[in-house]
Amino acid sequence: MKQGKAKIIAAGGILGLLAALLVKFGNPVNMGVCVACFYRDIAGALGLHGAGNVQYIRPEISGFILGSFIIAKTKGEFRARGGSSPLLRFVLGFFLMIGALVFLGCPLRMILRLANGDLNAITGLVGYVVGIFIGIQFIKRGFSLGRSVNQPESSGYIMPIFAIGLLVLLAIQPAFVLFSESGPGAARAPIAIALAAGLIVGVLLQRTRLCTAGGFRDAILIKDFYFLWGLIGIFVFALIGNLVLNPESFKISFVEQPIAHNDFLWNFLGMVLAGVASSLLGGCPLRQTILAGEGDTDAAITILGLIAGAAFAHNFGLAASPQGVGINSKVAVLIGFIVIMAIGYNVVKYNEKARNDRKGRAVEGGVSHV
Repeated sequence: MKQGKAKIIAAGGILGLLAALLVKFGNPVNMGVCVACFYRDIAGALGLHGAGNVQYIRPEISGFILGSFIIAKTKGEFRARGGSSPLLRFVLGFFLMIGALVFLGCPLRMILRLANGDLNAITGLVGYVVGIFIGIQFIKRGFSLGRSVNQPESSGYIMPIFAIGLLVLLAIQPAFVLFSESGPGAARAPIAIALAAGLIVGVLLQRTRLCTAGGFRDAILIKDFYFLWGLIGIFVFALIGNLVLNPESFKISFVEQPIAHNDFLWNFLGMVLAGVASSLLGGCPLRQTILAGEGDTDAAITILGLIAGAAFAHNFGLAASPQGVGINSKVAVLIGFIVIMAIGYNVVKYNEKARNDRKGRAVEGGVSHV
């Protein structure tokens, strides 16, 4: 048990240190790694939205996918599977991204922001835990998106090929790929360092199954704190890394934090939405990315939902900004709550009816046999 705790803390610690190191080498301050932000930047680079300050093909994403793919193949754990409510997963991924972009960061960046002194992340953290708690209530009542089934092996290779394709586009930089000249999209670590960091994280998280949503879900639902220790490892080692490597950017405050706003209510509600969606999906954006590298096409569909959400957010003014949260963002979050709650309620009722039908058929079969 002690060895297991040490292992998960070490994995989280390496992730936290790498995030601080990426900031040192040029990634956005108060970020280092943000899965939602990185998918948003990729969507912009591919021309899916026109926000010129957040357009770049982030090699870390390719590293996450390929690191997971390589170690899964090596360990015999790569398996193409999927078919578990793909459209619902797409919609949940879409609104997960909306919630994250209102907060201005994924659950991982929430921890990293806190490790750099951004106290607004506390509001986001409380919201994320509340969202997961809400999702747990649906799970207790029978929420499930269904079982995935084996699929042709070729379907499992789609996301690794996509990751390689992104690296090719990043290397040759054709005219149709867009790159920010200012703003967060222009803050970037050297490609080799970013890719290496992504590969390391991909390998570590594939082996440990570390997930921000899973950490809080297991602690609340079954009093299992294994993954939560990993999240603590991320925070502690990112904090140490920032103090040592990036002392000039470390500042404990609510105001004047990089790529953040201090609208407490919408920081809270944005992460509530992200928490509910992550718990119903069975994993945060980072976990979905790692699963996609293992051949999970349901996770790949979720990623497509994340990318679509990012494109939609920046095309229609749904993302927040350091200047605050606009009316479009607030309406989008409220619509997200309505849609996700409706999905949760409907799936619970459907699964309950399916269970009752199976019981009824079993009783009828027993009577006929008698």
